Amino acid sequence: MATKDPTAVERANLLNMAKLSIKGLIESALSFGRTLDSDYPPLQQFFVVMEHCLKHGLKVRKSFLSYNKTIWGPLELVEKLYPEAEEIGASVRDLPGLKTPLGRARAWLRLALMQKKMADYLRCLIIQRDLLSEFYEYHALMMEEEGAVIVGLLVGLNVIDANLCVKGEDLDSQVGVIDFSMYLKNEEDIGNKERNVQIAAILDQKNYVEELNRQLNSTVSSLHSRVDSLEKSNTKLIEELAIAKNNIIKLQEENHQLRSENKLILMKTQQHLEVTKVDVETELQTYKHSRQGLDEMYNEARRQLRDESQLRQDVENELAVQVSMKHEIELAMKLLEKDIHEKQDTLIGLRQQLEEVKAINIEMYQKLQGSEDGLKEKNEIIARLEEKTHKITAAMRQLEQRLQQAEKAQMEAEDEDEKYLQECLSKSDSLQKQISQKEKQLSKLKIEDIKEANKALQGLVWLKDKEATHCKLCEKEFSLSKRKHHCRNCGEIFCNACSDNELPLPSSPKPVRVCDSCHALLIQRCSSNLP
Repeated sequence: MATKDPTAVERANLLNMAKLSIKGLIESALSFGRTLDSDYPPLQQFFVVMEHCLKHGLKVRKSFLSYNKTIWGPLELVEKLYPEAEEIGASVRDLPGLKTPLGRARAWLRLALMQKKMADYLRCLIIQRDLLSEFYEYHALMMEEEGAVIVGLLVGLNVIDANLCVKGEDLDSQVGVIDFSMYLKNEEDIGNKERNVQIAAILDQKNYVEELNRQLNSTVSSLHSRVDSLEKSNTKLIEELAIAKNNIIKLQEENHQLRSENKLILMKTQQHLEVTKVDVETELQTYKHSRQGLDEMYNEARRQLRDESQLRQDVENELAVQVSMKHEIELAMKLLEKDIHEKQDTLIGLRQQLEEVKAINIEMYQKLQGSEDGLKEKNEIIARLEEKTHKITAAMRQLEQRLQQAEKAQMEAEDEDEKYLQECLSKSDSLQKQISQKEKQLSKLKIEDIKEANKALQGLVWLKDKEATHCKLCEKEFSLSKRKHHCRNCGEIFCNACSDNELPLPSSPKPVRVCDSCHALLIQRCSSNLP
């Protein structure tokens, strides 16, 4: 049978206790039928169960003097996530009788229950798992699904009205122990279940009627406020209406005055119009006589302008290609068009304008001849450039042929380099194999020589510490500062200076301590066997 995870069992137990505590608190509160206080036992047990749920999986936070494990840290974090919780946090910190973080956490839970916001506060806390991970282990109840289930159950506590005195209560020294006897049902509880159901139904009806009454009162108060506002606005409208009537009377008087003045002005303007009408008729007759002569002059000038315009259009069609390449000619044409448009506005200077146009046309014709000469020179230059271009293309073709030959030669050289590289790699592999074989042979020879040397020295006896008073080599007396050391090869006792060598022996694969004489002998034997 597979064993269950102890932390999962703890979470399940706490969840079941929370369900029983919340359900029992709601049922008992509804049967109690009035506001709960701090001495109500089911309410006290509810706070104890919530404290155990919040403590489950809480990390031990190291302080300066000791290790601290409290639930005030995550509860204080709610202020940053839920702005409405700032008031409850400030109230808890301002309580004078609280000295420990646990006492502040207990006061916070009681104030949250009175505000009917405990479920909202804890919901915004369990959503932020990355922030909760700073306070809880990964297997904690608040980090798993059981925490979300408990938060959902806390919503049912919003039907409870509680009035808890937090200021005078000793919350720092309370011991939170769960009283399981409150949740164990007996025969009397089973017999009273129907009565509790009836009482709950009556209380539900009472709460519904109270809620309906509260809504009606709020509706009546809102209607009263609307009536007051309408009365105020009505008085304002009456005042504005009186002011508007006064303004209308003043405007009517001003309108009457303006009408009388308008009649006088109308009479004066009619007299003035009659006088001006006679003057206009006389001026009109003189204008008609002068208009005939001006029309004849205008028609003549217009005919000449049409002829000159046709001539100018012919010249422009002939010079369309060269004019686009010469900026000076474009400027001259723009000046010409500008002059023509300006001369068209005046009928008096038309003859002088036509003469200027003729002079400009003659000048343009002379420039046209000059531009043809320049065009011939440019054609010659273009022919020379084409010859140079042919020469350059021929040279480019020769260079491309040389480049192709060089690329072929480079590819052949690269192939030769690859072949040479492969030969070198094969030679290096064979040399590496030979070196490894030589090294193996060398190590075998060293081991054999060490074995032979060890066999030669095996006949020596391991000397006891009491028998040796002086070093075998330097013959100095042993003392506390000059300690004894055995040679693992010959068995004699030496000082540290004469036995600070280490070599691997057949009896010991690891390097062991040997004296200077044994070390020199073994090294000499090994070097003599080297190839």
